[in-house]
Amino acid sequence: MVKTALSDIHIPDLLADMWSLLTPEQQTYLSDHFTLQSYKKNEVIHCEGETPTHLMCLLSGKVKIYKDGVGGRSQIIRMIRPVGYFGYGASFADKDYVTAAAAFEASVIGLIPLQVIKSLIQQNNDLAIFFIRQLSFDLTVADERTVNLTQKHIRGRLAESLLFLKESYGLEEDGSTLSIYLSREDLANLSNMTTSNAIRTLSQFAMEKLIAIDGRKIKIIEEDKLKKISKIG
Repeated sequence: MVKTALSDIHIPDLLADMWSLLTPEQQTYLSDHFTLQSYKKNEVIHCEGETPTHLMCLLSGKVKIYKDGVGGRSQIIRMIRPVGYFGYGASFADKDYVTAAAAFEASVIGLIPLQVIKSLIQQNNDLAIFFIRQLSFDLTVADERTVNLTQKHIRGRLAESLLFLKESYGLEEDGSTLSIYLSREDLANLSNMTTSNAIRTLSQFAMEKLIAIDGRKIKIIEEDKLKKISKIG
């Protein structure tokens, strides 16, 4: 973790959605308590069981929210993309973290002390509604993925994960390659399956020419067929 200088950043541009809801006095208060941290690829941002201290805003890079399970296997619960807020839900529930967070790639995160956020929420109804919407969206996505990852078969789960990655992070300039490169283990953890099953199912998709694989790069060739597999489960 490396502290990043604030001299070259413009907070209203970074936090435009939140910033626009604040009064000038509240904007100054937030600015006075805003810091930046840089994280290296695979660096842990917070651990399960730690007490939350800051609201975190991913400004660049990619972050995974995960939980270690039985037998050392991890389950990726959620994936954060810029600009995404995380790390605050546990504090609102007066709990320690029940998940961990780590950088998928080099990432820059804005940090705001939670006591600052809670003070602003008490003063500003619009900001309170903003965070209610954030939490509600996260809960809706989590509920949907829980059903998908527990009721679908392996092919349906992997197809759903590939489509989820496309929706979350988009495609490269060629219009077909996912703009996030996951290890087979991470892809398995995202899809609630073993790494060997993920490798085997990816190979099947490639043989069926639904996707093309080049190392960690995955190119989606037949998106409609993947959607059908995901829907059927």
